[in-house]
Parts: sequence; C-alpha cells; structure tokens
Amino acid sequence: MANRTMHSFARLAAAPMLSLALLLAACGGAQQDAGKEPPLAGARIGGAFALTDGAGRTVRDTDFAGKYRVVYFGYTYCPDVCPVDLQKIAAGLKAFEGTHPELAAKVVPIFVTVDPERDTPEVVGRYVTAFHPRMVGLTGTPQAIAEVARAYAVPFAKRQDPGSTEYLMDHGTQAYLMGPDGKPIALLPTDQDPQAIAHELERWVR
Repeated sequence: MANRTMHSFARLAAAPMLSLALLLAACGGAQQDAGKEPPLAGARIGGAFALTDGAGRTVRDTDFAGKYRVVYFGYTYCPDVCPVDLQKIAAGLKAFEGTHPELAAKVVPIFVTVDPERDTPEVVGRYVTAFHPRMVGLTGTPQAIAEVARAYAVPFAKRQDPGSTEYLMDHGTQAYLMGPDGKPIALLPTDQDPQAIAHELERWVR
C-alpha cells in the first residue's frame, strides 16, 4: 500500500530545479518575514494546460487568471495520503475563509488527477466536492495529464503487482500555492496541521 514515505521520496525527486534549500525555505516559511520574496519565486513551475472538470467542460490555466491557486496532484483511489492532504488543504482554506473571507475568495483549490484511466470527469467532480465546495477537480487524456504534471514538477508512475488488475499510483505530493499571474509562490505545509496551511495562505495572499 502506498504510504507517506513512498510519496515523500517522490516529492524530493520532483524537480532538480527545486533545491533542498528551496524546499526547506518553503516548509519553514512561517518564520520568514512576509515582506520577503516568496520561497518559490523564479522557480520554473506551472504553465499552460487544457483539462476537463467534473462537468465535462474544458478548463484552461487562463481561466484562473487573477486568482491564487492551490494546486495538488493525486488520484481518487488513493488509499491514504491524498485524502489526508486534501482534508488538510480544505480545512486550512476554510480556516482562512473564517478569518479573511475577502482574501480567501481569491483562492481556488485545484485537484489534478494522475490516474485519468479511472478518474473520469464524473468521478473527479464527485470526489472533490467531499472536501471543499469550491475545489475544482481536473482530469484529461493521459498525454495532457503527463504534460501538466511535468510542468508542475510532479512525478508519477503506476505500480501494479504481476497478475493483479488493481494498481496504485506513486506520485509527488507537493501542494503549490500559485499567484494570480500563475507563478509559483510557496509550498503549503501539508505535513503539518490545517492551521499551518491557513497561516501560509495568510502570509502570501493579498
């Protein structure tokens, strides 16, 4: 069964461009002055995409222009890490909504599947509503998913035992906070509690 350790290895292997120092800066961001440059400033993360939402509509990166985005990759059949991370992200956003409703309205949580074979638009759409009413679930063709995952430096691979019809997906678990211009700002601390995520949103969302 996939576990946090497996996913953590994937996170560290996500992108050579993300140095260990950069990762540490993002995770320890609560100690930084909010006026300083964001931890992921200048990182080559993100880019154009055209995927499909839970209603079967084509969604492009440009549809989120002017909005902050929390972008997380996973899959609906994930037995452990994905639902826990999404619960924390959703709870963190809800806490931020409670203290800063106007700012929180500028944040869109986005879930992108790495398992388009099973995660149809209907499946993804139903899945994300269990976490947050504004969460956007996205799927697409295998090629489109591979391209957007590469753009966001998220590795993934199918893991299937010989002779089995079931499989798991190993994948990076980083949760990105992207700015209104689509540029990366910071990694959200999903290894901590929802309040830490809310605090990180408070630091960067303006």
